[in-house]
Amino acid sequence: MFVTLCLSVMQMKAQLPVYLDATKPIEERVESALKLMTLEEKIRIIHAQSKFSSAGVPRLGLPDFWTADGPHGVRANTMWDKWKQAGQTNDSCVAFPSLTCLAASFDTALAYRYGRALGEEARYRDKDMILAPGVNINRTPLNGRNFEYMGEDPFLAARLAVPYIKALQSTGVSACVKHFALNNDEENRMKVNVQASDRALREIYLPAFEASVKEGGVWAVMGAYNLFRGQYCCHNDLLLNQILKKEWGFDGVVVSDWGGCRDTKQAALNGLDMEFGSFTDGLKKGKENAYDVYYMAKPYREAICAGILPQASLDDKVRRVLRLFFRTTMNPNRAIGFLCSDDHYAAAREIGAGGVVLLQNKGALLPMRTEKMRKVLVVGENALRMMTVGGGSSSLKAQHEVSPLQGLQEWMARHSPQTEIVYERGYCGESSPEQDGLSAGKMPEEKRTAEQMIADAVAKAKEADYVIFVGGLNKNDYQDCEGHDRKEYGLPYGQDAVVEALLKANANTVVVNISGTAVAMPWRAKAKAILQAWYLGSETGRVLAQVLTGEVNPSGKLPFTWMDKLEQYGAHALETYPGTWYEQDKVYDELQKKQRYIGYKKLIKEEYTEGIYVGYRWADKEKVKPAFAFGHGLSYTTFRISNLRLSAPVMAKDGTLTVTVQVKNTGKVAGAEVVQLYLHDQEASVDRPYKELKGFAKVMLQPGESKDVQITIDGTALRFWCERTNGWVVEPGSFTALVGNAADNLPLKASFVVQ
Repeated sequence: MFVTLCLSVMQMKAQLPVYLDATKPIEERVESALKLMTLEEKIRIIHAQSKFSSAGVPRLGLPDFWTADGPHGVRANTMWDKWKQAGQTNDSCVAFPSLTCLAASFDTALAYRYGRALGEEARYRDKDMILAPGVNINRTPLNGRNFEYMGEDPFLAARLAVPYIKALQSTGVSACVKHFALNNDEENRMKVNVQASDRALREIYLPAFEASVKEGGVWAVMGAYNLFRGQYCCHNDLLLNQILKKEWGFDGVVVSDWGGCRDTKQAALNGLDMEFGSFTDGLKKGKENAYDVYYMAKPYREAICAGILPQASLDDKVRRVLRLFFRTTMNPNRAIGFLCSDDHYAAAREIGAGGVVLLQNKGALLPMRTEKMRKVLVVGENALRMMTVGGGSSSLKAQHEVSPLQGLQEWMARHSPQTEIVYERGYCGESSPEQDGLSAGKMPEEKRTAEQMIADAVAKAKEADYVIFVGGLNKNDYQDCEGHDRKEYGLPYGQDAVVEALLKANANTVVVNISGTAVAMPWRAKAKAILQAWYLGSETGRVLAQVLTGEVNPSGKLPFTWMDKLEQYGAHALETYPGTWYEQDKVYDELQKKQRYIGYKKLIKEEYTEGIYVGYRWADKEKVKPAFAFGHGLSYTTFRISNLRLSAPVMAKDGTLTVTVQVKNTGKVAGAEVVQLYLHDQEASVDRPYKELKGFAKVMLQPGESKDVQITIDGTALRFWCERTNGWVVEPGSFTALVGNAADNLPLKASFVVQ
């Protein structure tokens, strides 16, 4: 009987079409399926059929493909044809910390854990692609989506994106790295025509995408809304065809941002593979299904039938989509999903704790000395606000969200029951955001004047052992929010006046800033302790309580340069942000008449005249002293980094070099330090930044413990983009390795020669 059963199984397997045989190589399966597909079926799978799905091919057993927004959790299910959430009870999630927080951790292991946990949540929810991670560069602190990205440095963003992608895709869920490329504005984002040099493009704005493709093996890339050199990024020949697909060898799909596709011919020829969101009123568009009149739907099919567009371009798109199917929906070895598990909440806490940055701690005010505390005053709306709802596409339906006030109350009840926690609002902001039918909850009605709220907070501050001010931004429009940029660098709602009054009333005032980017702090010199807390997701309050009380020793480092004033950033010093309006010429008018083309008569020309000088590169060039440097972050213990050694005095440009230092915990508590390696080119044929981050390593040490930390570099760490030869160049000569724990604290130096 056993032999008969085995023969039966073998016969059934032999009768399977190649594309259904998971033991066959993916490329064989792709070609097998492609040969069986009709023109209608090919068109069917390259455009949306609902807000977040594209169709499969039922005749061939290929299921529909479902996407979901990230990057900080799996977005709530929406209705088939409306942005409003579907009202289900089984689509909540764990809200993980923002990607700026992950970047601040400088921890590749945490990045892997983040991606894996997110992938498991997606699997449980039957999602096939998470629209994440975001790796655009923080060019200006006013960008509304900075909180979704990984800071200002391309090397740091690349090192953290790769493990995030690998872990997410290890579950059988596709990552979709975004927004490709130069998506650094939200206001008028579909009208911004970016002009940037090839060198700035290659050295600053593309490396994280390149690493995501070449090292992370990402299966999907999302085009950006903006234009680059006159072409929309969702069908930009240079970015998608020439660089992404031909040069980098990307074999996955290019997905449009929702509504980012603008033209059938350009979409067909310039590299777009899947179109989503072009008409968001979907099924209401006349008598026929509006999804059939997408640019890459019926108009594309008609153009092929008329011989206007080639069949070959369609077949290339279909091969890529089929390849995506066999990696995800048709993959029998996909991971088992888990939703809102204890492990995922633990991951959220660890990521948050690893990314919180202790900016300032004069007189070791932190951690709080809880053994004799009787009263702690918490001030500020952000101590109560729900931050997981709002902010645009990253808005989440979290199973729970612990507020900072709740987290402190829980911690004190367990560990310091004699301590009373009291609360004062301090300032009054806008109502909490609502999005897609989800509400962040209403803030309490407030009848007091701003002056009275400050006076009431000051009166209680004078009686408290500690004052914890929790303020910052709040993911409303013009704060940290998709679709709008910030209007000012300063804190909104008169928060500066509140902080100034509290600092004057009680020297033991700790300022906790919640935001995804830098803000002005005119009171910085007066504050003893400042904590940068980011958006920490579901476990916000518990993470903050652990850090404030010393249960967790903060180890985060800033992933961007924090300036005192807005005009100290290159894009603002040169007055190139947000660009200038101009009218398109008559050629554009003719295009609009003859083609189905949704465009704009007026566009914004934004020139990145600062070039490669973004963040600390600009600060070095212009000798600007920041409020807090890139890579800065304090600890409750102290470290000594010493004994810098190079593996050799000479490095071949196609070889490697290992930099070793000794790190010792010279304090009294355990903690983690981030060793940072920057390289300085002593003499180059082109203008180069004084230094650039080319390596980092995070090491955990017990009190008195020492460890050797090694960082290995190769020729890619030495190169620059040569606009004359249109390629990467490594020049022979002398370089200096600069090692320390922040961009402005690099005491160790050693030179080496590149042959």
